[in-house]
Amino acid sequence: MEKREHPLNDLMGSTMEKVKAMADVNAIVGDPIQAGEVTIIPISRVSYGFASGGSDFASKNQKPDSNNAFGGGSGAGVNIIPIAFLVVRGENVRLLPVMPPPGGAVDRVVDMVPELVDKITDFVEKQKEKKDTQDF
Repeated sequence: MEKREHPLNDLMGSTMEKVKAMADVNAIVGDPIQAGEVTIIPISRVSYGFASGGSDFASKNQKPDSNNAFGGGSGAGVNIIPIAFLVVRGENVRLLPVMPPPGGAVDRVVDMVPELVDKITDFVEKQKEKKDTQDF
């Protein structure tokens, strides 16, 4: 008996080809935009998903070696979220986030610790200088 391709294979293959066509590097790192001396490059987060499914339907009057009827479907989706811009000016490159990073209060405090330590150190040094000048 001859082995034949199942329609579900064709359905899934077609869906994967379409998703593969969408998966382009330009979806993540956009085309550079020139604005005077500055070059702006958009950066995005891209998520893809797909699903395929199908079923064979046999009829009551079907011969044992005949093909079953097939019903199926597939779908795909893409989600593109801009997350940042690379800004290039001369030798300087900066990453500018579109939205603040997600997180709770603890995450924000941890992010602020280096800046807070610098401010406290500056304050303590100024207080020490004041005290040294008052002692004279």
